[in-house]
Amino acid sequence: MTFLYTYNNNQVSPSQVSPSQTSPYHIKTVSSIDPYVVEALQRLIGRCVLLETTRGAIEGTIIDVKPDHVLLQLHTRQACVRIAEIVWTMPL
Repeated sequence: MTFLYTYNNNQVSPSQVSPSQTSPYHIKTVSSIDPYVVEALQRLIGRCVLLETTRGAIEGTIIDVKPDHVLLQLHTRQACVRIAEIVWTMPL
């Protein structure tokens, strides 16, 4: 049994889909969501944080959090970091 997540108005709801219900013409995007990490990051919106990722550390202010990524303000630029790539976070 596979769990698919649908996005409606910033709400995520899982639904079970069996392989017989899918066809090559009906493709859905499946992503892993960690609701606890998303919730923790949402509480840090507007704060400066250090994110350690699988590619290294990145420091910035959290602008927005979605189920699969976090948007950071880095001085004059913005960066989009996939939550699946975050190892740990630390508010600064």
